[in-house]
Amino acid sequence: MIHLTMTLDGKVALVTGSAKRVGRTIALTLAKRGAHVAIHYNHSRREAESVVAEIKRLRRKAIAVQAELTDDAQVAQMVRSVTQTLGRIDLLVNNAAVFFKTPFDTLTADDWDRTIGPNLKGPFLCALHAGRAMRRSGGKIVNIADWAGIRPYRDYLPYCIAKAGIIALTKALAKELAPKVQVNCVAPGPVLWPDDFPKDERQQIIRRTPLQRAGSPDDIAETVAFLVEGSDFITGATIVVDGGRLIA
Repeated sequence: MIHLTMTLDGKVALVTGSAKRVGRTIALTLAKRGAHVAIHYNHSRREAESVVAEIKRLRRKAIAVQAELTDDAQVAQMVRSVTQTLGRIDLLVNNAAVFFKTPFDTLTADDWDRTIGPNLKGPFLCALHAGRAMRRSGGKIVNIADWAGIRPYRDYLPYCIAKAGIIALTKALAKELAPKVQVNCVAPGPVLWPDDFPKDERQQIIRRTPLQRAGSPDDIAETVAFLVEGSDFITGATIVVDGGRLIA
């Protein structure tokens, strides 16, 4: 039996946290390959509408959808809005995340909640609602984790645990949603620094990276595209995109 690999042309993608940074690049990359895209945002409405306008200039459909991803009712409504407006969801990219330092000596329960909620509960809720819809017609889910979910670093304990959870979530969802839906994960390394990340720390990380440079949002976006169009025989996998940082 011949199996045709999924292509993005004419497909509908929902990309969370896609108004800015890596999420924006993922959304635009998918649109350039032919997808119609729902741009999720929480507070960045102006930036989301700008991405929508850019995608429409590519002659693809695009909408902006707002939701607090830790709120089950809002996520359910977001998924309904996308399916009602664009017809269905073929691809979910769980990209939205928060990242801030939480040194152990000052770590609080509130820090835990503020990190685990957006970074793990949000992707779970999105996959729960979108995955149930996809299970009828097929589709793909790509979760964005972090190499620190495999090898944690200091001062970011809740973040590292959340990203390890994303890797476990990927494997569990791959079992739950097979065979109709493939679920995979991309784990970036040093790609796009937070605005307040010290320059000397950036240089230290680059020196410790075998490829001796930082990556770019395009590296992540192209890996997402590969997991969609490259093969339909990959599920439950995590692809580390870190310039070799994990093996250093």
